[in-house]
Amino acid sequence: MAQGSIKIGVLTGGGDCPGLNAVIRAVVKTCLYSDSGRRISVVGIRDGFLGLIQGRAEPLTDRAVSGILPRGGTILGSSNRDNPFDFDGEIDGQPVRGDVGDRVLANVDEMGLDGLVVIGGDGTLSIAHRLSGMGVPVVGVPKTIDNDIAATDQTFGFDSALSIATEAVDRLHTTAESHHRVMVLEVMGRYAGWIALHAGVAGGGDVILIPEIPFSMGKVIEKIEDRCARGKTFSIVVVAEGAHETGRDPVFYRTVEKGFEKRRLGGISRVVGDAIEEATGLESRVTILGHVQRGGSPTAFDRILGTNLGVYAAKMILDGQAGTMAALQGTRIVGVPLEDAISHAKRVDPGCQLVEAARAVGTAFGD
Repeated sequence: MAQGSIKIGVLTGGGDCPGLNAVIRAVVKTCLYSDSGRRISVVGIRDGFLGLIQGRAEPLTDRAVSGILPRGGTILGSSNRDNPFDFDGEIDGQPVRGDVGDRVLANVDEMGLDGLVVIGGDGTLSIAHRLSGMGVPVVGVPKTIDNDIAATDQTFGFDSALSIATEAVDRLHTTAESHHRVMVLEVMGRYAGWIALHAGVAGGGDVILIPEIPFSMGKVIEKIEDRCARGKTFSIVVVAEGAHETGRDPVFYRTVEKGFEKRRLGGISRVVGDAIEEATGLESRVTILGHVQRGGSPTAFDRILGTNLGVYAAKMILDGQAGTMAALQGTRIVGVPLEDAISHAKRVDPGCQLVEAARAVGTAFGD
């Protein structure tokens, strides 16, 4: 990267999650406090790729990021519907549909960006990889509560979502025990069962249902009945939104026209709860945790991870290491090719140690 004045852009794409502002803050402060001798400025792209398409950005100063570390969401705004290579929206007040990648390149040039930090999940990082192939100097930062990005041990946002889900299991335990009910909790995660598995183990769930282990409803009911036979008057079932019965598709509650995913998962908990109540006669109640998992202040872990990832991403941009993503591997942050990050979705290994530990203490997976 050339010496002299440098301008770096930052955008947040996809769904919001706790820790985004920690990354933004880290990128800005690392650039502004750099001792490279270069004049470095940072701009925030408004509303994800939509802002890049429409050319909307604002300066990010030290003052602009002051106090944002504990805040949830993103100060830049986000969008999970505006793919520049499959756009359906407005530009300069006029409706536009199709590939507007050339316009993005023109705006990057007009803004004078020497690098772009893209913070997002698999869809956002896939777009970042494509922009990188078109010559935009891009560095990615993995963000998702689902924890399903390859090449990184953990994404920021996961720990915060997990803490909310675990608290929900804890709270459901007390009401389940008091009223002798079966409580079914549905958590997010799309087609990955990380939140359900970890929250289920942390909260002492009796049944955990995840997409990676298709379940039999008969086996789930058998587990509940076995608990009753042993004098257990209540049960907790934690189910991932993408969990499904063997030989059946996941449950979808809605189909939409725009967005990275046209079909929205949700509702498997009601299927499970109704089946348990009908088969056993036990009162079953369903709680769908939903977007509560994505909101609010990040945990200390996610603030620290977000800060580490943001610092490393900024350094890679300033060092000219484009086409990469900052990733957590072990206890260190490293740079990996963006291509590796989007090569596949990270899923729970059905034979992993945590699944084995859960089975060892009597948790059923319905298989």
